[in-house]
Amino acid sequence: MPFEFVDDAVTSDVTFYASGDSLAEVFISAVDAMTATMVAELDSVRGVEPRSAEVRAAALDLLLLRLLEEVILLKDTQRLLLRAANVCVDADEQGWRACAELVGEPIDRTRHALVADVKAVTLHGLYVERRDHRWHAGVTLDV
Repeated sequence: MPFEFVDDAVTSDVTFYASGDSLAEVFISAVDAMTATMVAELDSVRGVEPRSAEVRAAALDLLLLRLLEEVILLKDTQRLLLRAANVCVDADEQGWRACAELVGEPIDRTRHALVADVKAVTLHGLYVERRDHRWHAGVTLDV
């Protein structure tokens, strides 16, 4: 699994670590980890409704935060559970940019065993870094 949850985090928060061979993979893993925080079975989220997101930030960790915030915004405003089907991450003259193809479906309590409601992504312990030839991220969610 390209993400793992941390058991010794603050009880009102959920912390996870995501990894991947590329920045795109670590961002995809982070979106999956956040969605897995909300539903008992990640595979219960079918990719029937597409959405797109584009975010910019001066730093990689803030770029990941902004992408995750977009997923939370779509959950809160359109009642959608989403996964990232594709993500591109690149640098430009203004810093970093991520484009994501998101897929998911409306929350359906008869099909989705809801576990927690993610309210926000925190700055506490947030990082995106390359080490040992792989990309790694740490994220703490306010639930």
